[in-house]
Amino acid sequence: MTKVQGSPWEVLKVFSTLGLTSFGGPTAHLGYFKTAFVDKRNWLTEADYANTVALCQFLPGPASSQVGMVIGFRRAGYLGMLMAWLAFTLPSAAVLTAFALLVKDSTLVDPEAGWLKGLLAAAVAVVFHAVAGMAKNLANTRVTATIAVIAGLIVLSVPSPWTHVAVIAVAALAGAFVCQASAPTETDDSRSVPQAVALSALALFVAALIALPILARTTKDHTLEMINAYFSSGALVFGGGHVVMPLLEQHTVAPGWVSQTEFLAGYSAAQAVPGPLFTFASFLGGADAGLLGAAIATIAIFAPSALLVLFGLHYWDRLSHSLTIRKAFAGANAAVVGLLAAALYNPVFTHGISGIPSMAIAAVCWLGMAKWNVPAWAIALGAGIAGWVLL
Repeated sequence: MTKVQGSPWEVLKVFSTLGLTSFGGPTAHLGYFKTAFVDKRNWLTEADYANTVALCQFLPGPASSQVGMVIGFRRAGYLGMLMAWLAFTLPSAAVLTAFALLVKDSTLVDPEAGWLKGLLAAAVAVVFHAVAGMAKNLANTRVTATIAVIAGLIVLSVPSPWTHVAVIAVAALAGAFVCQASAPTETDDSRSVPQAVALSALALFVAALIALPILARTTKDHTLEMINAYFSSGALVFGGGHVVMPLLEQHTVAPGWVSQTEFLAGYSAAQAVPGPLFTFASFLGGADAGLLGAAIATIAIFAPSALLVLFGLHYWDRLSHSLTIRKAFAGANAAVVGLLAAALYNPVFTHGISGIPSMAIAAVCWLGMAKWNVPAWAIALGAGIAGWVLL
């Protein structure tokens, strides 16, 4: 990890661009992050980034948002972590809140719109670029390449969020015995989470998970009911935005907070905006209780992620100096490559490529990133326009 420290405003600036241009869902976000922070700015090494992704895959909640929080914290401390989350989240949260306030019982987002298909094709290029780069560095031996292939095949064969966690865990265990250890990562102590903070974050997480349902049931206060619904959704789901949908439907449609039509309209809209899919909660909160409801839902669904990141980072840093743990990291990192490769096929490729025109858009986007150094916002804009014209 680099010891060069940045400012929170530097973090805010970079993540603001990502929050406006990171279309394509959580897997694509990891590709955008790698390009922005590993390839272009060297804020992290390839191994540091893979370790961060592996950590966040272990934690419940939105993995890409958690990766962003970790990067922000490493670069500029607690305020950097906050700025990374705000900048990456606010654009989509604001758009979806406005959509909730303006639209009732109708869908203005056509999932077959050409511009949206163009953005999905761009996501294919983004993820392919990320997978190729990570494979070159993290799955470049017979052992690690084998782990990556096996991990990808298992995830494709057993599609479950828990499969991701199990595959990384087993790969880490295998890696401890069969992988070569990477060079120890030099950790900047000023960017480590103290034990007191880590344990306080865990205590607050557990206390909220236990107390909120009790308070919501006993008081019947709708604000507490909302906080409980969104906090528990963010705390108990592995796999990101798409996986949280059934829980959110149970919490919001079943009690009548929003209609089924509103729910589906918001979910369609969430696919069309950049940033984390968890901001679907912003739409639901806004449709239910206006601006205040949107703010409550957004903060509550992301709060567990922040607490778990603070807890996880402390022990991740403590363990990373061990030879055995570094060998385990090599196995886990190879598995992460396999998981991303599997996601490249399904859902990214299967949803993003529908014929020769979309394949051409993806190919040009890849050339733009890999050979011409075109910025992410221009890739997204060009793909959207090309999709509108061609698809």
